[in-house]
Amino acid sequence: MFNNNMILVVIPARGGSKGIPRKNLRLLNNKPLISYSIEIAKASQYVDDVVVTTDDSQIALIAEKFGASVIRRSEELSTDEVPLDPVIHDAMIQKEKLAFDEYDIVITLQPTSPLIKPESLDKVIEKFEDFSIDSVISVVDDRNLSWGYDENNQRYFPNYIERCDKQDLPISLKETGAILATRRSFVHENSRLGTNIGIVEVSREESVNIEEYEDWWLAENYLKKKRIAIVVNANDEIGTSHMDRCITIASKLVFHEVLFLIDEHYQLGIDMINKFNYSFKTYDDFDDLFKILKEYNPHIVLNDILNTSGEYVSSLKTDGYFVVNFEDVGLGSGIADVVFDDLYEHDLSEENAFTSYKYFILNDEFFYQPSKIITNDVNRILIKFGNTDADDLTEKVIDAILATNYDGRIDVIVGLGYARLEEIISKYESNPLIQIYRNVANVSEFIFKADIVFTSADKSVYEICSLGVPAIVLCQNERELSHSFINPDHGFINLGLGRDVGRQEIIDCFANLVNNYDLRLELNERMLNLDLRYGFENMLSVVEEEYRKFVFNQK
Repeated sequence: MFNNNMILVVIPARGGSKGIPRKNLRLLNNKPLISYSIEIAKASQYVDDVVVTTDDSQIALIAEKFGASVIRRSEELSTDEVPLDPVIHDAMIQKEKLAFDEYDIVITLQPTSPLIKPESLDKVIEKFEDFSIDSVISVVDDRNLSWGYDENNQRYFPNYIERCDKQDLPISLKETGAILATRRSFVHENSRLGTNIGIVEVSREESVNIEEYEDWWLAENYLKKKRIAIVVNANDEIGTSHMDRCITIASKLVFHEVLFLIDEHYQLGIDMINKFNYSFKTYDDFDDLFKILKEYNPHIVLNDILNTSGEYVSSLKTDGYFVVNFEDVGLGSGIADVVFDDLYEHDLSEENAFTSYKYFILNDEFFYQPSKIITNDVNRILIKFGNTDADDLTEKVIDAILATNYDGRIDVIVGLGYARLEEIISKYESNPLIQIYRNVANVSEFIFKADIVFTSADKSVYEICSLGVPAIVLCQNERELSHSFINPDHGFINLGLGRDVGRQEIIDCFANLVNNYDLRLELNERMLNLDLRYGFENMLSVVEEEYRKFVFNQK
């Protein structure tokens, strides 16, 4: 009841529907379509009664199970030609006879608009506080550069005065069809609208009206939409690979809402997110982080911050979040719901850990690069050791290459944390064969153009493998030594821990690879036998399955 007005919601639901057969009974995200409108009406703080008018016994049964009363519609009111006005009028009269009372406001709520929020329904009802309002309808902003057609002159004409951006066009509202509310005195067999009409504008999401299969697909994706908080950082020391991965993931989550959470002390990460225009918030410490999480209330928290503590992940789980971690071998990894690690193998007894190259998420730029074609000549070398390159493997490899008879180009890419940039530029600036770059944006182009790559055992090996470029690997630390993917079966020459590899060993390995076309071709073929394009899909499949279990266990 609202201001002493008795309110009736009528949901019209025929058994016969042409666009999508039996759509009112079909499961939309595991619930009958008709159930959504019933639950929306019952969730309103003002609605007194909810009635479904139908000619179908199955719809009647489902409607009653979800708490609505049912009015059986006559055959005369169940044909395709009959408009809604007499159907709603009939349902109102029959319901009033059963209630021995009259309603003051009668609302038509279409079952084909399952995304309308109870709050929007309440806003419609609240419009009747103005006694001059006869009827209220739901509308959506429909501004666009539309055109009309003049039948008399047989010509098209614009429905606007000046071409401009959508947001600068005059307001144009379209009925959604979801809600039509009216005072009882205006409900007749041939009309449900009064003279003075009020409107309530709803979101694009709420305006979805299911008439065709495309509408069904859109509604289902909206219903499956999740809020996802991504906790990730980037700076000169840890590099940008974690941020790159999370940005790639976010770009593929088109039907979900994503919020990045970044430590306010990591300016590089903030700059990267600003560049890509993703929503983000910064936090000072973990207490601040948890305050933001409480406000945002995500379904899923994704951590790409390397090793997590047991205390941190336990707190996330206590707050009810589904937790997904990347590259985590800390104490928190055993508590998270899912852990993905494409680099380092975990204990196989950890049921929540998924480790394999199959979960590497390839950056978008590698999808449109062709595979490397191996030629007899080696004319271009790429040297790429990420992050800080603490053991200065970059210089070690350059000097080894220069000690051979190689006279081609050498591209060098150093990480943001590389401390000796000025020194190494100064050392080799007189050599026209050597070009030194820092943190390039189009790394796939450099890899593709190279005939041989020197790299560390980080994520770069997957990018190199996706294009099929022969590679010599020098591990930067003991952890990289555990990266089992880097072996001859996958097309890599792994020399082990870089600091322990002598100059002559690098020279011999390089010279052999340059002069051995068959070996380079074999490495290329082994790399290209591995399909690295479906890492995101493999990851998403696991998350969806584990999340279903998580939700089921919560219930």
